[in-house]
Amino acid sequence: MPRSPVKPKSPERRRAERAGHRGEFWAALFLMAQLYRIRARRVKTPVGEIDLIAERFGTTVFVEVKARGLSSDEAAALHAVDRRRIVRAAQYYVAKHPALAATPLRFDVIFIAPFALPRHLKAAFDTTGI
Repeated sequence: MPRSPVKPKSPERRRAERAGHRGEFWAALFLMAQLYRIRARRVKTPVGEIDLIAERFGTTVFVEVKARGLSSDEAAALHAVDRRRIVRAAQYYVAKHPALAATPLRFDVIFIAPFALPRHLKAAFDTTGI
């Protein structure tokens, strides 16, 4: 079956993507300053995308980055995190990298907003019940 034509992205969508890329860049810098080692960025899997994969003291951390225009939007951003997608993507990634299965895994969220320090929620959500 032929592929469907790709629709051009709107200027708003391109701006949002650039803002997301910038947010991921700043989140990675923030994590490196906290002695995390960035293992991968923008990992695309058939079931979803993982913004950052980091490691610190033997724990593999799957990081969702939420860049917002205001730091007061954090609660809405946390509620918007698609936990099932992130967990499924992480499961796929671990299946492709079996050595990670023996390490502790954690799911974090980092909020990025202009004129505010990044806010890092460690173990932002639990995978039980997902």
